[in-house]
Amino acid sequence: MPTTDLLSISDLLEPATVRVGLPGGDKDAVLDALVDLLDGHPAVDDLEQVRADVHARERQMSTGVGKGLGLPHARSGAVRETVAAFAVMRQGVAFDAIDAQPVRLVFLLVGPEGERSRHIRLLSRISRLMNQDDFRASLLAAETPEAALDLFREAEEALAS
Repeated sequence: MPTTDLLSISDLLEPATVRVGLPGGDKDAVLDALVDLLDGHPAVDDLEQVRADVHARERQMSTGVGKGLGLPHARSGAVRETVAAFAVMRQGVAFDAIDAQPVRLVFLLVGPEGERSRHIRLLSRISRLMNQDDFRASLLAAETPEAALDLFREAEEALAS
């Protein structure tokens, strides 16, 4: 699996961990659907523990960061390296976002317990990418996981230049 040493968000994702057109529902259902995208990932030792850790973190404080983005994240002893999943939802979901707006883009990040610094840097990088209005609009228009992945790659290349 890809390493996060270069802090490349697009390297953390693959078509199997990206879902375009995820049905709405409530926040818990969305979190479960994102965790389910990690099923079978070689760096995940215990999917149900990952699920519990993500839900526990979300209960501490909502990860609805505004502008239609949810950024659920957790550190977990159930993963050996940082893993991620991303979804574009068909309809907005109430996510207790700081701007009270529904969420349609959700990026899940789960890192090992001992990698706090890397985890924070990745969250920061995701936030910088997602803060771009045009990028969010392009993701909402993506029709396939591959198209969404291409958008992440292009946005990261532009950010690096």
